[in-house]
Amino acid sequence: MNLLLDEVARATLRLAEAGVASPRTDAEELAAFVHGVRRGELHTVADSDFDARYWECVARRAAREPLQHITGRAYFRYLELRVGPGVFVPRPETEMMVSWAIDVLRAMDVADPLVVDLGTGSGAIAISVAQEVPRSRVHAVELDETALSWARRNIADSGLAGRITAHHADMRTCLPDYDGQVDLVITNPPYVPLDGADDIPPEVRDHDPAPALWAGPDGLDMIRALESVGRRLLRPGGFMAIEHGDGQGIDIPPLFPESLGWRDVLNRKDLAHRDRFVVARRAVD
Repeated sequence: MNLLLDEVARATLRLAEAGVASPRTDAEELAAFVHGVRRGELHTVADSDFDARYWECVARRAAREPLQHITGRAYFRYLELRVGPGVFVPRPETEMMVSWAIDVLRAMDVADPLVVDLGTGSGAIAISVAQEVPRSRVHAVELDETALSWARRNIADSGLAGRITAHHADMRTCLPDYDGQVDLVITNPPYVPLDGADDIPPEVRDHDPAPALWAGPDGLDMIRALESVGRRLLRPGGFMAIEHGDGQGIDIPPLFPESLGWRDVLNRKDLAHRDRFVVARRAVD
């Protein structure tokens, strides 16, 4: 074992003791970041090239600073995104919702599908859709100026700026010019109950922006508001997808009743086979 791999083993133990959920992966990611190699290349780093700054990064992670804030990058589907303080770090759970949305868009008999991503944050959802549905046109909406700046950087880096438009707007009142024209509305809105701070890890609670997390006593305030937004923006037959938290799956479908023009309201599973997002279709007139 070379010096770096030995240090990674020690760092893994330290991160595990600190309560980090994936200590080995994080220790290796930090080592790769500091030494400018891939995780699979750590064994190629000569002992003489070991960088003591590695332990500074390990200390930050042990203090439960998000890995992505330390490295400045997050991975989402086929993307490497720039992230940092002030923007919600995209999670693997959201990838299942995006996969569903991409399948729906590809199956539509629409040449250039129109998509709205509400609360885009880093731009992960918007960029993924534009990348994987080549003729789609995506509007990414974000109210927080800091988060929007991260999204705009990632959109520019993606090379897809010609098909993604970023808007500084409130998701509840945005894009009135597109009323009744949108094929798909997709969102990972705030859904954490105000008394739920003890139930989420410190990486989220202490570092993700508060407006991206908290949504009233039961966590459903924003989702309630988004029902009318989807109804306003979607064309007849258009679809909506909304991520939600554990235990909320039973409460959200009733918010999209047939009496308001919704059809096929269903809960979908995440990678852990838990209800993670609700999908609904706007009734065809």
